[in-house]
Amino acid sequence: QVQLVESGGGLVQPGESLRLSCAASGNFFRITRMNWYRQLPGKKRELVAASGNDGTTNYPYSVLGRFTISGDYAKNTVSLQMNSLKPEDTAVYFCNVQARASPATTVVDNYWGQGTQVTVSS
Repeated sequence: QVQLVESGGGLVQPGESLRLSCAASGNFFRITRMNWYRQLPGKKRELVAASGNDGTTNYPYSVLGRFTISGDYAKNTVSLQMNSLKPEDTAVYFCNVQARASPATTVVDNYWGQGTQVTVSS
């Protein structure tokens, strides 16, 4: 099992920056991927930043060049630096982690944080 604790959400004005953080703890062998998603009321959860323990990162076009994910796989933490925020970035942001329970399995389990609200408004 993996427990995720998020922090860093809040209210900012358009053009400002915000940094989200997520720390993973619990009983697991290895985290293989750490991602950030966001969700608007009534909408599907969408991926905004992805990282792998091989150093790869991916972003959708909507945040490319503005958001940066930083995964520390030694400390089991992940952050999301969000710059040049826009009102359309307003959403609840979720930390997502995929982890192997033991060295005996390659199956990864999916875990979610509780979500943190980000509001971009003047």
